Amino acid sequence: MSTGADARTTAPQCPVAFPLRRPGRPFPPPEYATYRGGAGLVRSELPSGPVWLVTRHEDVRAVLTDPRISADPSKPGFPKAGRTGGAPSQYEVPGWFVAMDPPEHGRFRKTLIPEFTVRKVRELRPVIQQIVDERIDAMLAAGTSADLIESFALPVPSLVISSLLGVPKADRDFFEDRTRVLVRLSSTDEERDKATQALLRYLGRLIQIKQRRPGDDLISRLIAAGTLSRQELSGVSMLLLIAGHETTANNIGLGVVQLLTNPQWIGDDRIVEELLRYYSVADLVAFRVAVEDVEIGGQLIRAGEGIVPLIAAANHDDMAFAAPSEFDPERSARSHVAFGYGVHQCLGQNLVREEMDIAYRTLFARIPSLTLAVPVEELPLKYDGVLFGLHELPVTWK
Repeated sequence: MSTGADARTTAPQCPVAFPLRRPGRPFPPPEYATYRGGAGLVRSELPSGPVWLVTRHEDVRAVLTDPRISADPSKPGFPKAGRTGGAPSQYEVPGWFVAMDPPEHGRFRKTLIPEFTVRKVRELRPVIQQIVDERIDAMLAAGTSADLIESFALPVPSLVISSLLGVPKADRDFFEDRTRVLVRLSSTDEERDKATQALLRYLGRLIQIKQRRPGDDLISRLIAAGTLSRQELSGVSMLLLIAGHETTANNIGLGVVQLLTNPQWIGDDRIVEELLRYYSVADLVAFRVAVEDVEIGGQLIRAGEGIVPLIAAANHDDMAFAAPSEFDPERSARSHVAFGYGVHQCLGQNLVREEMDIAYRTLFARIPSLTLAVPVEELPLKYDGVLFGLHELPVTWK
């Protein structure tokens, strides 16, 4: 239980607006700071019902570790950001383990952890480097300008996770297209269901192929381990496929903009951790519901009430980070919650860090004249998605 900072007030009864539109700069929405400076926890109303928004760093970590708070979307009162969508239940997608509570969640995580250790991910560096170099080669061969999202930020993690899972390169457009439907807040239930079923059918066929002809890939190793049913393996593969490219692509694109506007940090070993904290692209993914009465930040939350721990709000809490609105790689940012916290902390965080590091080092070393083709304020930001990022990133070089 978190008791929080001094002079906390009672949470206001009048619901505040949510989700809030992020400004182009700085991040996140300025209302988050207002909430932190007042009650810390505030009430809002989502299409699924009333929720508590949690904005302080210590309170967010408390929510993400309290066993009386559930990540299971089948629990009564579980929130959804839009009229449709949200995390799928096990009935809808068996194996979607981020939407499970312990001990069942631990069964999946135990099986997958050996594949995402620091050592295992470092073994992937040559594969990541080759993919990054190939994408840059293609950009340079095509001319002196590009949309860096389409040509680099998105294909790099897509190709990396495809290689890891054993998904053919030729199928990248297929799963990227379906993923866009699933992470867009405006998608309908029908659109989401169609995209989900298409991905599950595809992965089911791929698993059948690998059962007959196993390869040196994660899906083949999971089949050999024998700890997951075929339906669970399809769901796990779908989760890894989606999480493995969409989040990283947004981080890479935003990070390039930050480094182009602050070139003094190019090549610094510390930029990745600060970029993860600063942008907090997965602000809206850690939805929860109380399954028992619980006190967070001095506020009683009743069983059945939805909870939204705001990742970007926590990562910009001045009680946890000095001058959080400033981009400062010299700070110690390791306590950020960009990857979540506790038992649900992102399994692929080591892979994300390696991809971002290699992408930035190689891109700026090979194209030192890289520059934005439009002013920063004209870049099209993703205001309609669960994950924050850029729709396009026009760049040029000499």
